[in-house]
Amino acid sequence: MTLPSHTRRLLGLDPGLTATGWGIVDVTGSRLVHVANGTVKSKAKDALSDRLAMLHDGVASIIAAHQPDEAAIESVFVNKDGQATLKLGQARGVAILAAAQAGLDVAEYAPNHIKKSVVGAGHADKRQMMAMVTMLLPTCDPHSEHSVDALAVAITHAHGTAGSARLAAALDAKA
Repeated sequence: MTLPSHTRRLLGLDPGLTATGWGIVDVTGSRLVHVANGTVKSKAKDALSDRLAMLHDGVASIIAAHQPDEAAIESVFVNKDGQATLKLGQARGVAILAAAQAGLDVAEYAPNHIKKSVVGAGHADKRQMMAMVTMLLPTCDPHSEHSVDALAVAITHAHGTAGSARLAAALDAKA
């Protein structure tokens, strides 16, 4: 029995106050297709409120332009610099808000889970991530390491939700 498949468009986000990476991937069954990627940037000299507004507006415009069905974002890791962690959390908050305002469900994935999902090792470096993302999405030309990370988030989400989608389709077919 062949399960029906449809295309879902996923938005992956790699949040940061200075640079928030984004990547759009279409998923049909187990097939991944790169759609677009880039980085929303803010200027360090600007007021925090202006930087957060710029990131929110940037993510909102990407959502409006590409109409994703779902979003996924890298979760916060705690580091030694409390101020940096707080700023990262604020950047994540506005990115999640932009997705929520567009009616998108937002999944969250830990950095090590993303690396393990894409590369197979939870402590993969940037070079390994770039190699695997470009292997899995051969038509992509990532704009920055932030967009590579965002595409990796989208790939992780595609891998994590594909099994759930197949199970739901099978259950619907039996009903």
